[in-house]
Amino acid sequence: MSLLKTCEKAVIIVAGGSGKRFGSEVPKQFLEITGKPVLMHTIERFREAFTNVKIVVVLPEVHHETWENLCNEHQFEIEHEVAKGGKERFDSVKNGLEKVTDCELVGVQDGVRPLTSVKLIQSCYDTAFSYGACVPAIPVADSLRKGNKTDNKPVSREGLFRVQTPQVFRYSWLLKAYEQPFDSSFTDDASVIEKAGHKIILVDGEESNIKITRQEDLQLAEFYLLQQD
Repeated sequence: MSLLKTCEKAVIIVAGGSGKRFGSEVPKQFLEITGKPVLMHTIERFREAFTNVKIVVVLPEVHHETWENLCNEHQFEIEHEVAKGGKERFDSVKNGLEKVTDCELVGVQDGVRPLTSVKLIQSCYDTAFSYGACVPAIPVADSLRKGNKTDNKPVSREGLFRVQTPQVFRYSWLLKAYEQPFDSSFTDDASVIEKAGHKIILVDGEESNIKITRQEDLQLAEFYLLQQD
C-alpha cells in the first residue's frame, strides 16, 4: 500500500458564490445538474477519490441553513463539516483551515468544479505528497492580445497556463502561508504559498474540469455528466 493511501488528507471546498454575477437568484453552487446541486457533485468526486479524506465546505453564513435543507432533501450523507465564508477567498480558506488538524496534505477546490476527475484529484495529491505543492494547469492554446479594442498588440502564449483546482499542499506549508496578511496579489492559493517561499509544481489539468461561471457552463457540465453515466 502506498504512503499516499494511508496519509491524512483533507480538502477545503470553497463555495462562496451569491448568484448575482451568474444572473440567478439561487447561488450557482446550489443549482441542480442531473438532479442534484452542483456542490454535491463536487463533494462526491473527493469521496470517490479517497475514502479517508476530511471534507470541509466553506459557505457564506447566510447559506448554511439552505445547504442543510438541501442535504436533507437529497438525503446527502457524505460526512463533511461546514465553515463560515469570509470577505475574500483568502479569508474563506483561512476559516476552512481552522477545521483541519493533524493532516499531511490539504487540497483547496472550487465548489463549482463538479467535473474534476478522480484521476486528476489523485494525481494532484500524489504530486503534492512528493513535492509539497501541486496545481493542475492547461497550456493556453488561443492567440492572445493585450490592450483595449483600439490599441492592442499580440502577446506570446509560450509558457502561459490556465490554472485549475484542486490545488494541493503540505498542510504545514499552507497553515504557515495563511498566517501572512492578505495581499491583493493573492489570486489563488498557489500565490499565497509562493509568497511564503515555496515552489509550485504543475500537473496536466483537464479541459472538462470547468468552473461554472456562466449559464452555458451549467449546460456543458450537465452534458459531460450525462456522457459519464
